[in-house]
Amino acid sequence: MRVLLLLALAGLSLVVRGADKKKLQIGIKKRVDNCAVKSRKGDVLHMHYTGKLEDGTEFDSSIPRDRPFTFTLGTGQVIKGWDQGLLGMCEGEKRKLVIPAELGYGDRGAPPKIPGGATLIFEVELLSIDRRSDL
Repeated sequence: MRVLLLLALAGLSLVVRGADKKKLQIGIKKRVDNCAVKSRKGDVLHMHYTGKLEDGTEFDSSIPRDRPFTFTLGTGQVIKGWDQGLLGMCEGEKRKLVIPAELGYGDRGAPPKIPGGATLIFEVELLSIDRRSDL
């Protein structure tokens, strides 16, 4: 009986610890009606974005620079929250990504603008996709 109680408590401890982990949240801000091509790993994406902390402090944006950010999806060129949160996106689509620290900059942050352990909030717009096979 005592062993069963210990096993039950150990299992409960694992469940509670697992619940502490935050998950990536993806919200669709603007849908695209006729989406012929969806982003996938290996695609070169051209994006506009604005990044904010949970308190609303903006830490970066491509919009004032008037130059889209370009990178290859799924290759580790960006934070994990982007590599995961931008999959299956259509040209012209806008999303809001709420990225927990584990999928962002972790406990170290990206000083001075992003503190350690920060949840990041991005408003992103996919302007265009270059397919790996098209390059």
